[in-house]
Amino acid sequence: MSFSSWVFKILTILPLLHLSFLSQAQTTPPICSNLDRVALIGFKARIFKDTTDILSSWTGKDCCSGGWEGIQCDAVTGRVNVVLLQRPPDNTALYMKGSLSPTLGNLKFLKVLVISGMKKLSGAIPSSFSGLTHLTQLVLEDNSLTGTIPPSLGQLRSLQTLSLSGNYLTGPIPQTFRNFYNLLQLNLARNSLSGTLQFPNLPKLEYLDLSYNMLSGSIPTILGQQSNMTFLDLSNNRFSGQIPDSLCNLKNLLDLSLSNNLLTGQVPGRIGQLKSLSTLSLSFNRLVGKIPDSVSELQKLWQLNLSRNGFSGPLSDAFSKGVPSLLSIDLSYNKFNLGSVPKWITSRQLSDVNLAGCNLKGFLPIFTKPDSLTSIDLSDNHFTGGVSGFFQKMSSLQKLKLSNNQLRANLSEMVLPNGLSVLDLHSNRFFGSLKFLGSKGGFLEYVDLSNNQISGNIPSTISNLGNLKRFDISRNRVTGTIPPSLGNLSKLGWLDISSNLIGGKIPTTLLVIKQLRHVNFRANKLCGEIPQGRPLNVFPSAAYAHNLCLCGKPLSPCKHG
Repeated sequence: MSFSSWVFKILTILPLLHLSFLSQAQTTPPICSNLDRVALIGFKARIFKDTTDILSSWTGKDCCSGGWEGIQCDAVTGRVNVVLLQRPPDNTALYMKGSLSPTLGNLKFLKVLVISGMKKLSGAIPSSFSGLTHLTQLVLEDNSLTGTIPPSLGQLRSLQTLSLSGNYLTGPIPQTFRNFYNLLQLNLARNSLSGTLQFPNLPKLEYLDLSYNMLSGSIPTILGQQSNMTFLDLSNNRFSGQIPDSLCNLKNLLDLSLSNNLLTGQVPGRIGQLKSLSTLSLSFNRLVGKIPDSVSELQKLWQLNLSRNGFSGPLSDAFSKGVPSLLSIDLSYNKFNLGSVPKWITSRQLSDVNLAGCNLKGFLPIFTKPDSLTSIDLSDNHFTGGVSGFFQKMSSLQKLKLSNNQLRANLSEMVLPNGLSVLDLHSNRFFGSLKFLGSKGGFLEYVDLSNNQISGNIPSTISNLGNLKRFDISRNRVTGTIPPSLGNLSKLGWLDISSNLIGGKIPTTLLVIKQLRHVNFRANKLCGEIPQGRPLNVFPSAAYAHNLCLCGKPLSPCKHG
C-alpha cells in the first residue's frame, strides 16, 4: 500500500539528511578506514554485472571523500556508517548481478544498510551480518535472495527497520526476532516463508507486513498487545481459525488486511473499537454471519472490502448514518440477498462501488452523486434495465463492469464517459452496432462485449483506441470484415472475435502487433491465407478452426492455382 512507502521514506530519509548535514559541515572529510574499504571492495568483487554503474565510482583509497556513490561516513571518526544502493523505481533495466558478500559484516560502525531493487542479486543473506551491532536499518528488499532468514539476525538489537520483502526467502520466521525490542517496522512480504507465526511481543512495533507468503496456523492473539501498531497486513497467506478478538485492542491501527486466507467464524463484534481504522480488508476468506453493527462506528474508515466470504443477513440500518468517511465499498460474492442497492450506498459520494453477485434485481441503481464514481462493478446479478441514462454525469468513471446480467439496450445509442478504461458488458442482451467504439472513450484499455446480440461491422474507427489491450466480441452476430486499421492497436495483447459472421481475409496488418499473446478467429466465415509471420502463425490451429476456407500455417497449406 502507499502507506508502506510513506512510512519507509520517513524513517529512512530523515537520518540520512542528518548524516548528510554533518558531512557537509566537515570542511576536511576524514579518510576512510582501510578495514571498511576492504569490506566494500569485497562486496564489489561479488558483483559480476552492474548496469546501475554505481560501483564504477568505487575507486581510489578514500571511500569517505564523497566520490563513492551510496557510501557515507561519520564526519568525526571516518568510519562507514551508511551503505545506500537503490535502483531507481522507474528503470527496471538497472540492476546488480551477483551475491551479497560476507565482508559487509566487517563494517562494524554501519548504521544503515540498504540494498534494494537489484533483481539479479541472488544467494543467501550472510550470517556475518549479525556482527553489525550498530545497525538501525536493514533493507534488502526487491532482490532475488534465497535461503532462510539467518536466526543470527536476532542479535541486531538496535534495529528499528527490517525489510526483506520481495525476495525468494523460505522457511520460518526466526524466533530470535523476539530480541528486536527497538523495532518499529518489519516487512517480510512477497517471499515464500512458511510455518506458523510464533510472534513475540515487540513493544515499539508500528508496522508489520507479512503478506504474500505461505504462513499457516492461527493468527497469534499476542498481536493485540502491540499497542503502537498502525499497519497490519497478513493477507495472501494460509492463516486459518478465527480473527482474534484481541486485534480490536489496537486503537492506533490505520490499516488492517487479512484478505486471501482461510479464516472462519464471524468478525469480532468489538471491531468498532478500532477508531483510527481507515482501511479494512477481509476479502477471500470463509467468514460467515452478519456484518457487525459496530463497523458503522468506524468514523475514519474510507475503504471497506468484505468480498468473497459467506456473509449473510440484512445490512444494518446503522450504516445509513455511520461510516461517514467511506469512499470505497466491496461486498461482492457473499450470501446477501439485497434485492436493490441500499440507499445509504447510492446517496453517498463514493468512488468505488462493488456489489457483484449480491442478488440485485430490477433496474440499475440511480446514484445521486454520480460525478464522484471512478469504478462500478454490478456483475453477476439480475438487472434487466436502466442502462439508458445510467452513465449521465459519471464524468470520473474509469471502470464499468455490468457483465452476466439480463440487461437489454441498444449499444448504438451508448455514450461512454471520456475517461473510461475498462468496459465489461459480456453475457447480457445488448444489441445494435459497435459504432460507439472509437467515437469517444479513447482511454479504453479493456473491452469485453462477448455473448450478446451485437450486429453490424467492426468500425475502422476502432484504431482510435490506441491504449486498447484486450478486445473480446466473441459469440455475437457481427458481420463484415476485419478492418486493417486494427493493426494500429500496438498495445493489443488479447483479441477474440470468435463465433460471429465475419468474412474476408485476416489482414496482414495484424502482424505488426507484437504484443499479441492470445487470438481467436474460430467459427466465422474467414477465407484465404493466414498471414505468415509472428505472432499469427504460432498460435494453435484451434484459434482458426471452423471458418470458410482459411489455410496456411498452422492449418493446412494453401492450394495455389
